[in-house]
Amino acid sequence: MDSISLKMPVTVKAKLTEKLKERLLKELEDNLSHVVLELQQINIQEQRVLKENEAAGPQAAQAIHAHFAEERQKREQFRAETTKRRDDLEKLAIGAEIVQGTLERQVEVHVGDNMRELMNVEVLVEDDKIVAIRG
Repeated sequence: MDSISLKMPVTVKAKLTEKLKERLLKELEDNLSHVVLELQQINIQEQRVLKENEAAGPQAAQAIHAHFAEERQKREQFRAETTKRRDDLEKLAIGAEIVQGTLERQVEVHVGDNMRELMNVEVLVEDDKIVAIRG
């Protein structure tokens, strides 16, 4: 056997333009607004559940507090990560390349091919148009 077909990763990068930067910042701001609403809802739900289970005793109240504290912590962590991503994005200069994700491609490999060259392929996109394919 001299060749075989393999799936190889392809890194997709985007060239940062004003349009892309504005869109990404808006998405991050929307996510931050959404998580603030979720935190408010969690607080309201916690009060409601506590009131409904007043008669269950202090152990039930403690379990309820623990559950909602865990949910709040998840949202706070998401908010911190999103805020950091927003701050990092604001610092990036127009023209910078940012990783958008990874796709797979089908490649026919042959005996003697350079595996490193086949693995390190990326596609550069600018305003939703492919501007370069690098190998």
